[in-house]
Amino acid sequence: MKRNSGRKVDQLRKIKVTKDYTKYAEGACLIEFGETRVLCTASVENGVPPFLKNSGKGWVTAEYGMLPRSCGTRIRRNNTSGRIQEIQRLIGRSLRAVVDMEQLGERTVKIDCDVIQADGGTRTASITGAFIALGLALKKLKKEGALSVLPLKDYVAAISVGVSGGQKLLDLDYQEDSSADMDMNVVMVGRGQFVEIQGTAEGEPFSKAQVDALLKFAQKGIKELVVIQKKMLGNLEL
Repeated sequence: MKRNSGRKVDQLRKIKVTKDYTKYAEGACLIEFGETRVLCTASVENGVPPFLKNSGKGWVTAEYGMLPRSCGTRIRRNNTSGRIQEIQRLIGRSLRAVVDMEQLGERTVKIDCDVIQADGGTRTASITGAFIALGLALKKLKKEGALSVLPLKDYVAAISVGVSGGQKLLDLDYQEDSSADMDMNVVMVGRGQFVEIQGTAEGEPFSKAQVDALLKFAQKGIKELVVIQKKMLGNLEL
């Protein structure tokens, strides 16, 4: 089966990553999943939230937003909807799963994911790009001598999968996502373990067999994304 885009059912959109897309952040990249484009930046600050003060541990947090004309209709600037909050919490959880907070020390890394153009999969593109920005920032700190070791335990990336017309699909664009019978967002680390699985039926409930089949699609896609991350970040020796 060929999709409207011409892709195979288990094929990612064209992925492009531009490192150091902005010059001021400690780590930055523009990540593109087909027509979806997200600017990811990592800013490092000394100090941690009050609940971690004097603990010797660091913190990683994230903010997510969509520029006003990143999609077909204008979005209100500084939108703080429930969806926005849910996505930025997901990004933060995903990154914290692979950071050694004790090795990071009492500093905070703030990740900003700003959607420039949306065509489906903005949260998964954000997670994948956010890790690259985070990795670039931590490598810079290590190079400058602020860190003795790189406080990363693994890579982390995310992808969407779904079912439309009875057909399993990997990396849904907006048209596919809006018409899907069910869809899932899957976050995994490089070693193949899951950080989070979000699945929703749009009509009929789905079976465990469908979930298992889609997770195999997701594992294939995330494996390919980790290869791209490794290319962008070089050998992290994780």
